[in-house]
Amino acid sequence: MRRITVLSGHYGSGKSEIALNLAIEHRVDMVIDLDVVNPYFRVRSQRALLKRHNIHCVESTIQDAPGSDLPYISGEATRPFYNEDIHAIYDLAGTDSGAKLMRQYDAMIDPDIIDFYLVINIYRPDTQTVAAIVHLKEMLEAGAQLRFNGLINNSNMLEHTTHDDVLSGQNVLRDVSKRTGVPIVMTYLSPHLKFKAGYDGTVKQLTRYLNVRG
Repeated sequence: MRRITVLSGHYGSGKSEIALNLAIEHRVDMVIDLDVVNPYFRVRSQRALLKRHNIHCVESTIQDAPGSDLPYISGEATRPFYNEDIHAIYDLAGTDSGAKLMRQYDAMIDPDIIDFYLVINIYRPDTQTVAAIVHLKEMLEAGAQLRFNGLINNSNMLEHTTHDDVLSGQNVLRDVSKRTGVPIVMTYLSPHLKFKAGYDGTVKQLTRYLNVRG
């Protein structure tokens, strides 16, 4: 991972869960919750968890009033772009309008310090086929004005997931990779699955911090 990682993906892809996992694993300094589209199961719901790991959460609510969603993001969200000592993860909504939030940082963005990863769960209705995933990728890239440089395979059906389910997701994402040139950089396994050879990218075990798919 580069100093700044931006995650996006369709609702139910697990991107917020993965944002939390990566933040804690890599001991980043900040998590910026840019998901102002989906009001449920966001990174910000785990402020206390992040604080215990000395990770600062930036989002759009008034301090000590977690239900006060406001149509703005704190100016603190710009700090990682000009402070080279800060490592950060941005959790970006997986819609066209949500992706456009990244444009506010255009003047500060250096593509060489950013990883932009697309999280995919092929068992969600809108990302089951290669064509649908490629369409989502292009839509989010146009919105964010950034190019994805990595795919994350998070194909799962919660506790019912098998290794074959994950490999089915991998096969779909391999075809996406062939069409787009974007590699699979990580594969996440559900907590009950043991590590196994044959997966693309770095294989990681998911810890579930949110109540449902994020």
